[in-house]
Amino acid sequence: MKKSLLSAVALTALVAFSGSAWADIIVGVAGPITGPNAAFGAQLQKGAEQAVADINAAGGMNGEQIKLVVGDDVSDPKQGISVANKFVADGVKFVIGHFNSGVSIPASEVYAENGILEITPAATNPKFTERGLWNVFRTCGRDDQQGAIAGAYLAEKFKDAKIAVIHDKTPYGQGLADETKKSMNTAGLTEVMYEGVNIGDKDFAALIGKMKEAGVTIIYWGGLHTEAGLIIRQAADQGLKATLVSGDGIVSNELASIAGDAVAGTLNTFGPDPTLNPANNALVEKFRAAGFNPEAYTLYSYAAMQVVAGAAKAANSVDPQEVAKAMKANTFPTVLGDMGFDEKGDPKLPGYIMYEWVKGDDGKYTYKPQK
Repeated sequence: MKKSLLSAVALTALVAFSGSAWADIIVGVAGPITGPNAAFGAQLQKGAEQAVADINAAGGMNGEQIKLVVGDDVSDPKQGISVANKFVADGVKFVIGHFNSGVSIPASEVYAENGILEITPAATNPKFTERGLWNVFRTCGRDDQQGAIAGAYLAEKFKDAKIAVIHDKTPYGQGLADETKKSMNTAGLTEVMYEGVNIGDKDFAALIGKMKEAGVTIIYWGGLHTEAGLIIRQAADQGLKATLVSGDGIVSNELASIAGDAVAGTLNTFGPDPTLNPANNALVEKFRAAGFNPEAYTLYSYAAMQVVAGAAKAANSVDPQEVAKAMKANTFPTVLGDMGFDEKGDPKLPGYIMYEWVKGDDGKYTYKPQK
């Protein structure tokens, strides 16, 4: 009898303990943790990790602790689907990610079907929020906004230039290039070349030869920093004196590591840099003290987690559908500033600005807002 009673007590304790463990709110962060775009995956992961740590230290989300799980999609749509399905199996309720538009779009459909809210810090293709899904949000801008700024800038600053529009054939890269081309053409500037290259290409000699023959002086690049760095370096090596202009896909200091000194003068659009906001000084120093430079999308990822926690509080619920409704009905304080969303899930943010790659006092190149 005693043995039976003890077993019942032990079982009750085990169930209670298990229930407590399961009470954690599981959040996934997904992106290219490995592969050529791992620098961006690190930004998303580190931003989310720090936000979760800070929110948990302050009492958690609606009194419950957040458990963060990481998914590596290697910037591959098929792997992104695998990550999404694993998150479903793991009981994830909210996803910070993915990085690439071409991964975020198909993954979001898995999340929508399984009651998971996705908020991307970096996927800018308009299609992500144009499909009428209940669960998609972003803390960054869109390619049609970014392209409009870039196209107008090119038409104003380089109206007599011979421009080549080159892209990497991805939803992000080609989407951004096409939006920039459309804006530029509307303003009266027509490109002399329009071509696509493949992700992973290493040798751009033939492309650069064609650009030299066409007298190209400006290269507009729709794509990421990996190919951009090679194009910049090889163009300089082959004597093509052309300035590369691009978007938020090159905002990694790895660009300078690939391009070398030829990166000087490169231009790109990006949102206002949140690390320059004095209100974020303590947070920025916390990242740096841990050995990580919170460049580019790090604070966009941090803000995504802030929004989810803020919306859960506003909804008095951790149900993703209720949180989604609260996200569209409220404004939330974040490291990017006060953030609200429209019915599509796009944020109400300041517009894109132009940056230039310059050498700092430490001898290293990085992107700085143009003066």
